[in-house]
Amino acid sequence: MSERFEGNFTQQEPISEDAIAAAVAVLRSGRLHRYNTAPNEPGEVALLEQEFAAFTGAKYCLAVASGGYALGCALRALDVAPNEPVLTNAFTLAPVPGAIAALGARPVFVESTENLTIDLDDLTAKAKASGARVLMLSHMRGHLCDMDALMEIARAHDLRVIEDCAHTMGASWAGVPSGRHGVIGCYSTQTYKHINSGEGGLIVTDDPELAARMILLSGSYMMYPRHLAAPAPEVFEALKYDTPNVSGRMDSLRAAILRPQLAELPERVARWNRLYGAMEAGLTGAPGVALSERPQAEHYVGSSFQFRLPGRDGARMADFVARCAARGVELKWFGADEPAGFTSRHDSWRYAEAQEMPKTDAVLATLLDLRLPLTFSESDAAQIARIIRDELSG
Repeated sequence: MSERFEGNFTQQEPISEDAIAAAVAVLRSGRLHRYNTAPNEPGEVALLEQEFAAFTGAKYCLAVASGGYALGCALRALDVAPNEPVLTNAFTLAPVPGAIAALGARPVFVESTENLTIDLDDLTAKAKASGARVLMLSHMRGHLCDMDALMEIARAHDLRVIEDCAHTMGASWAGVPSGRHGVIGCYSTQTYKHINSGEGGLIVTDDPELAARMILLSGSYMMYPRHLAAPAPEVFEALKYDTPNVSGRMDSLRAAILRPQLAELPERVARWNRLYGAMEAGLTGAPGVALSERPQAEHYVGSSFQFRLPGRDGARMADFVARCAARGVELKWFGADEPAGFTSRHDSWRYAEAQEMPKTDAVLATLLDLRLPLTFSESDAAQIARIIRDELSG
């Protein structure tokens, strides 16, 4: 009888007892709003910002309500205007072009490579042709492009880079943490990300004016001196009357459960990468399977796994996904005519101008994706790979 995987691809680890205790303390205090703190108490949100700034090596950090809010806040801080072109990956998740379109700006998609990173040649061409001054770079599904080469292109074309690090918290390129190459780095703490508060986001920058703008945008009112990872109060003076309040603060409850998780993140990264390694070992050399190359300079976080089946048409792809599902392996396919779950793509986002993306379309047509939650073991990952390999003959 064929083996069947019995694990749950959406089951996260329980929140640790330290984080639960911190959350209970916040609940007992009744002070859930970030600025509703006791005298001389910094509060959980300000402490989280301080700790995440130290973790990434950034000067400033702001905790917000979601990763999507973080992206929109970054664009507003850079004064992105209606109808302004903003470059971004053609292969990304909907909140990225959504943040651009929500401001009335125009997403200009850049092709993606077979290694699932932004195509640097197409980026150069689009930077020249579009006149864009902002690139919202998505490190989609945890894949980092050559960040040194990308930043050379950005400098040559006066592009200000916002890094979408929803899938790369804890990753780095050549020793530089993800989110620290561009002018602003945005992270998510949604349930399926690397630290879990259900919803939430974090923003880092070294630019004092951008930091002050984002703090004011998030709804600090005139309480910005209470921030610990913020520029000096005088930086706010020239901005506070002209920056709109677009409220998106993180609350103390979420910050309380994130702080212990942040301390655990390096150990989590190591565990994720062992799961990824087990999957990679199981599928390397499998007939018809193409795996992404991971450059030596890339220190990734293997919280999800992607592979392609070049040469298969849509009917065979759909059949393969169904057969794996019947054996308990939940694969997400980016080539289906109708998006399902998080698998929407550039031609699904009809609020953005339709654009020809032949290279990206060819990649997505046979691209499969699966989560690797830390509730899985290395033997689980090896079993998943065996089932996939077994079904390849169909």
